[in-house]
Amino acid sequence: MLAYAAKRALLAALVALTVSLACFFLVHLSTDIAVAMAGEGARAEDIDFIRKQYGFDRPLGVQYAEWLGRAVRGDFGDSLYFRIPVAKIVWQRLPVTATLGGYAILIALGLSIPLGVLAAMRPNSWLDRLALAIAVVGQAMPSFWFALLLMLLFGVTLGWLPISGSDTQAHFVLPAIALAYYAAPAIMRLTRSGMLEVLGSDYIRTARAKGLRPMAVLFKHALRNAVIPVVALAAVQLGFMLGGSVVIETVFALNGLGYLAWEAILHNDFPMVQAIVLLIALIYIVLTFLADLANGWLDPRIRIA
Repeated sequence: MLAYAAKRALLAALVALTVSLACFFLVHLSTDIAVAMAGEGARAEDIDFIRKQYGFDRPLGVQYAEWLGRAVRGDFGDSLYFRIPVAKIVWQRLPVTATLGGYAILIALGLSIPLGVLAAMRPNSWLDRLALAIAVVGQAMPSFWFALLLMLLFGVTLGWLPISGSDTQAHFVLPAIALAYYAAPAIMRLTRSGMLEVLGSDYIRTARAKGLRPMAVLFKHALRNAVIPVVALAAVQLGFMLGGSVVIETVFALNGLGYLAWEAILHNDFPMVQAIVLLIALIYIVLTFLADLANGWLDPRIRIA
């Protein structure tokens, strides 16, 4: 297990280095940052002054090495819009996005895994068709539209839940549901297909022939093997939630990383954009690494492969 973990950690480190390269060079190659910072109608001497002041006139390789060295220490420079250190405001907004993503993935797993298991136990039944219909609607409906429907029904019409802000835990209910419904269909379909495959395998028939209880066969033997790909998908979906929460956070006025990224892009705050993209990518890499370790623990054959 230690050798497997070391290999996955090395791969994760290489992916993180590649992401840092892409994060830095895409921002610098997509536009002239000095011109964007100077604004429209700026004089050439003003642009040259900004370029020299921020070191944009140096080779990109030198700039990247310096930026990466500071980023490893948690220093992403000062925000061009907020005029405070980037790391300070990022760490202030991160708990909101982390809370939203945590609630959303719990709701998605709590909805999709039971539905997937029940659908696999009764294939082609009304329950199976209902689960597939929920999955199709979840994939077809845009997340912002579903969020607006939730706000209109539970916030405006019924008045049960708040529709904006992040002051209490109740403020996260509607955005977490809206974000969870985006991830639930993929997890539900993968759970259903995995359970169908496992339930038709020889060792499940052997376990039933030995007289084991149906619940023991279902949860101890079938679900343990069927859930292996679900673990990896859940980690990927959580990463997508954290990275793609900008729409939901904007709709519900949550001051998280997603809304901060929208503000940074709107005001050409390049240091903030780089920091957020790199942080979300690193979180995604860590989640994938932990999912690989969990799968290796659940199925020893993965460690040998």
